[in-house]
Amino acid sequence: MRCQMCGRDLEEDDVYIHDGETLCEDCYIEASHRIRVCDPWGEYSARTFRKMHGLKGDEGLTEIQKRLYNLVCSRKVTREDLQAELGLSPQELENEIAILRHCQLVKGRREGDKVYIVPWEYTGGDEAPSGEGAQRI
Repeated sequence: MRCQMCGRDLEEDDVYIHDGETLCEDCYIEASHRIRVCDPWGEYSARTFRKMHGLKGDEGLTEIQKRLYNLVCSRKVTREDLQAELGLSPQELENEIAILRHCQLVKGRREGDKVYIVPWEYTGGDEAPSGEGAQRI
C-alpha cells in the first residue's frame, strides 16, 4: 500500500484515511491541520493580539513568516514563487499565508491570469509593493 500524497510505502497499521485518500502519518497530519484563510474569528483574534501588544510589520512573527512577509513586501510574488524560495510544501505555505492574512499583513490579488500575494495595503499598479515595517531584500 502507498501514501497517495507522497508515494511512500506503508505498512497496514501505518495507514490513515482522510477525505477518501490513503495517507501516511506525516501527510495525514499535514492534510488535517489546515488553517482556514477566510476565518473572521481568526482574523479578529490575530488583529486584537497584535494591537494589544503593539506589534507592527514583521514584529512577533516566526522566522519563516518574517521571510515570507519580507519577500511579499519586496516584489510581486505568486504562491509558486514563495514555495520555491522558502522550500515549503503547498500546505505549509497556505497555512503561513493564512496566518499572515489573519494579521492583515498579506492578501491575494488577481492581476490578469495570475494571483499575487501582496501586502495588505497594496492597491495595485506596477510599483513594487511595500508593507508597513517591511525590510527591503
